Amino acid sequence: MTSAAAHSATHASISPATRRSILLLSFGTFSSMCAQRICDAMLPELSRVFAVSLSQAAQVVSVFAITYGISQLFYGPLGDRLGKFRIVTFATLGCSVGSLFALFATSLDSLLVARVLMAVGAAALIPLAMAWVGDSVPANQVQEMLTRTGLGSTLGIAGGQLVGGLLTDALGWRWAFGFMVVLFGVVGSLLYQDHRRQQAEPVVVPDTPVVRPHFVKQALLIVAAPWPRTVLLMAVVEGAAGFGVLAMWASHLHQSLGLSLSVSGAIVALFGLGGMGYMAVGRHLIRRLGQQGLVLFGGALVGVSALVLAYTPHWAPAIPASLLAGFGFFAFHNTMQANATQMTPEARGTAVSLFSSFLFLGQSLGVVLAAGLIARIGSHAVVALGGAVIAVEGVYFAWVLKRRGTA
Repeated sequence: MTSAAAHSATHASISPATRRSILLLSFGTFSSMCAQRICDAMLPELSRVFAVSLSQAAQVVSVFAITYGISQLFYGPLGDRLGKFRIVTFATLGCSVGSLFALFATSLDSLLVARVLMAVGAAALIPLAMAWVGDSVPANQVQEMLTRTGLGSTLGIAGGQLVGGLLTDALGWRWAFGFMVVLFGVVGSLLYQDHRRQQAEPVVVPDTPVVRPHFVKQALLIVAAPWPRTVLLMAVVEGAAGFGVLAMWASHLHQSLGLSLSVSGAIVALFGLGGMGYMAVGRHLIRRLGQQGLVLFGGALVGVSALVLAYTPHWAPAIPASLLAGFGFFAFHNTMQANATQMTPEARGTAVSLFSSFLFLGQSLGVVLAAGLIARIGSHAVVALGGAVIAVEGVYFAWVLKRRGTA
């Protein structure tokens, strides 16, 4: 069989129904990340409306991230036992209810409660979507299909920051949560229809039932292994220095350059657009650079871009800096995801959920540290420091991959 024929046969092994399910899961990952970033650009407005400091207002980000990370510890084993797609479907519908509570919040405390409810649902979407793809797609196509669900997540970063800034500026912060009510409701309904289609299909029952250990034992087995433990610890650092500090970018541009919230949010949304650019060419870069080269290149690009964004005296350089930072960050992050999905294939749902949990617990730590450091050393230094940490982590990850013999 020629290489072209083999390529065609391999792709034919994924049915149109499975591809449709992956597309719907990418809508879910978009919604989850959109909920994650919807508050970034509105932090100064929330600080003003509720008469609290920026650090206090940033709790709508950090509390979400903490809840998001902890919840994923439970969704992994639930997905392994009850069905990953089923959990994603009902969690998405639950997010619509949480968004409704946020829409009618009358104080910062009530908004924090609503954000907790949103996070409990949103936590299921990305890790279980990744795990479902790992279970449903041939191994040699997992990376490509993960790129598609990753595209949804990346668009969610851009969409959340952009919509959050635009609606807050034009109509008020409540309209941003109204948007989330509709988004989660529509996506949840589409997932529910697809879930019913899957239930109608014949189910192949294995001759020997799979016996899984309890979650705590399973999690301990994963964490005890050297390679999964390394990936998980690196996820904490990535979440803190990458996603955590990113939450402060729009506020930094708003305060240091005097830009409106909508313009600041739009510039930071280019981070997600840069991630989309990576997703478009990722397959070619992986073949050319390999995983080691990819994390080195991605980390360095984030470091340089963050330095420009931190100290530019004019808004214009912030545009390419945000775009390139997103490209570099997702080159790094997609490599991390690929390693996370393969670190424990026999308990993929739990393993990927642990990875996401560590990632977003790191984000919550990063938001708290960044908000506190801004008061002491300023937002310029904090933004630059976040980029520097990602650059150093890229060098370390490349070294670890080389030692492990990963090309």
